[in-house]
Order: sequence, then C-alpha cells, then structure tokens
Amino acid sequence: AWVNSLSMGMVFFCSPIVSIFTDLFGCRKVAVIGAALGFAGLLSSSFVSTIEPLYFTYGILFACGCSFAYQPSLVILGHYFKKRLGLVNGIVTAGSSLFTVSLPFLLRVLIDSVGLYNTLRVLCILLFILFLAGFTYKPLVSNAKDKEGGKKGKFRFPPEKKICNFSVFRVLSYRIWAFGIPAALFGYFVPYVHLMKHVKDRFGDSVPEEVLLLCLGITSGVGRLIFGRVADYIPGAKKIYLQVASFFFIGLMSMMIPLCHAFGGLIAVCLFMGLFDGCFICIMAPIAFELVGAQDVSQAIGFLLGLMSIPMTVGPPIAGLLRDQLGTYDVAFYLAGVPPIIGGAVLCFIPWVHERQKLKGRAKPVDGETTEKMLENESTLVSDTVEKTVKEMESGF
Repeated sequence: AWVNSLSMGMVFFCSPIVSIFTDLFGCRKVAVIGAALGFAGLLSSSFVSTIEPLYFTYGILFACGCSFAYQPSLVILGHYFKKRLGLVNGIVTAGSSLFTVSLPFLLRVLIDSVGLYNTLRVLCILLFILFLAGFTYKPLVSNAKDKEGGKKGKFRFPPEKKICNFSVFRVLSYRIWAFGIPAALFGYFVPYVHLMKHVKDRFGDSVPEEVLLLCLGITSGVGRLIFGRVADYIPGAKKIYLQVASFFFIGLMSMMIPLCHAFGGLIAVCLFMGLFDGCFICIMAPIAFELVGAQDVSQAIGFLLGLMSIPMTVGPPIAGLLRDQLGTYDVAFYLAGVPPIIGGAVLCFIPWVHERQKLKGRAKPVDGETTEKMLENESTLVSDTVEKTVKEMESGF
C-alpha cells in the first residue's frame, strides 16, 4: 500500500519540477525522457524479489517518469488548438478512462496466466509506445526564452525568474484557482479509495463491487467528451462554472453514499460521480490557458498539480482513521462531501475577478495611446503654427 501511495504522490509532487523542465527544454524532450524513465522503473520493478527496492523502482522512478510524460501531453494541446481546446482535452483525457475500465480485467488475466513479474514486463510495451509518441510533440507557440537566447541551436541558461515562474501567482484569479481546487480535493478522492471497502462492510461478498469501478470509468470518459465540447461554447474564465458544478455534485454524491442501502443506489451514485469527475478533469488545461496565457501555462499547471498532491495524500488516510475509530465509513463520506462544496463556492468568484483584471489591463494601454495621440496632435498644431508664421513672413518680404 505504501508503494502505491508513494507512487501516486510522486506523480503530482514532481509536477512543478516537470513544468520548469518543460519551459527550459520543450514538451518533446521532457515527454520522451519521462517515458524512458517510466519504462526503466517498470522494467526494473519486474526483476525485484523483495518489497524494499520497489519503493525506489516503482514508487519513485516509475512515478517520476509518469509525471514527466503526463504534463507535456496537456501543455502541447494548447499549441495546436484554440477554439476546440476543450473538446481535444476531453478526447485525450478520455483515453485514461478507457484504460481505467479495461486494464483491471486485462491485469487479472495476465497475472493469472503469466504471473506478476511478466505482467509488469508486458506493461512496459505501453511505456515504449508512450516513448515513441513523445517524438510527435512539436510546439508551434514561439517561446520567449528562445528569442532571448539569440541564435538558434545555442542554449542560454535563462535567468532565475524565468526558471521558477512565480509570476503566475501575481494573477489573482489564478491564485484563487490554485488554492481553491486543493481545498476542494481534501474530500474528493475519499470515495475512490474507500468505496470498495465500504461496499464489503455493508453488503459483504454478495455483490460485484467491480461494477462500481466500471461505472465510474465509463461515465468519466463520457463526461470528458461531453463537457470538453460544452467548454468550447463557454467564453473565457466562465468555464470555471463547469468545475463549480462538478465539485457540487461530487460533494453531494459523496454524502449520499451512506444513505444508499441498496446496491442499485450505489450504482446510480457512481454513474453521476464519474460523469462530473470527467467534467472536472477535462477542463483543467483550458481554464489554465484562459487565466495565465499560453506562455505561462506549463508552470501554472505544474504548480496546481503540486498543490493537489497534498490533499490527495492527506484526505483518504483521515477517512480511514475515522473508520477505525467509529467502525463505519458513514461519517467519513459525510465529511468528504463538505470540502468539494466549499471549494466550489470559492471558485465562483474567479470569473468576476478575472474580468476586472482584464479591464484594468486594457485601461493601461488605452491611457498610453490617448497620451501619445494628444502629444501628436500638439506637435501637429505647433508645426502648423510655425509653417503659417514662415509663410506670412515670406509674403511680407
């Protein structure tokens, strides 16, 4: 369990570092190196016979590789798509839902037939495909750092301010977003971690709990496609309202889990939860592009994912502790629904704040232009007066 927990935490914890490397070296190099690291970590894990080395090979090396491969896949989309960015993110992220649904069954067949170690070696094929796919990332947005570097082919190490781009936190709307989402996530992942154990506690082995994972995976994929397309029709930072709705419904569904005394009720809850989970995931990148722009989006996403690692790691253990103390998951699920609703309420202010920032930004250039025009008009009047004076003097002579 600690190996898996360390792996999940490292994927998100490394994200700020990944964003810096993406800005320095580009999406292609970072994605290829990440896939290679993940391949090495997974392959070396297949030769390990004790648990201790797995903390490094799987928990750190494989997880860091996944982190380095994942984030450039979100950033590169903004280089190619603008009007349909939401739909494209929905299609790309729906791939993870497809594997969420299919991999558990495939892994069960592989482990039963060839064993755990050979299963890990088979999974290395997916990492090798990811390695090849990384070579297709060709950024189209001109990088400001390349312009500063001067000649092509020469790499100049950028200044410290460019490496750690904390200037994104000067954008108030991004700051609210970057701290509001982690606040909501303290309860967000509790159902995903503890739902199976709750089903066993309440219904025993009489129900197929795997069906709930299947429902979550299928509707999450559907939600990513639907809401990704819907996001393209919502202008600017108002896309954030989709995330507000997703947090509200996921919080509500979490609170409804203890109230479901029939397995069919839990299936309905999981269907809705998966749908709005897909909504939350697919529009993260489009919102980041809206708040900070294409040049700063890499580190904006990286900082956000890094902050997300804290509640993702802390929330589920607290829920487990409550279960140990109270003997039931009911209170844990009730409390897990509160942070998403509060976090969603905080995010409601972002569109209003963002519009005010844009108005202030537009006001400054306008003032500058009017000043220039006034100076031009003044100089024109002066020159006209001088010309008239000269002509009068010439006519007098």
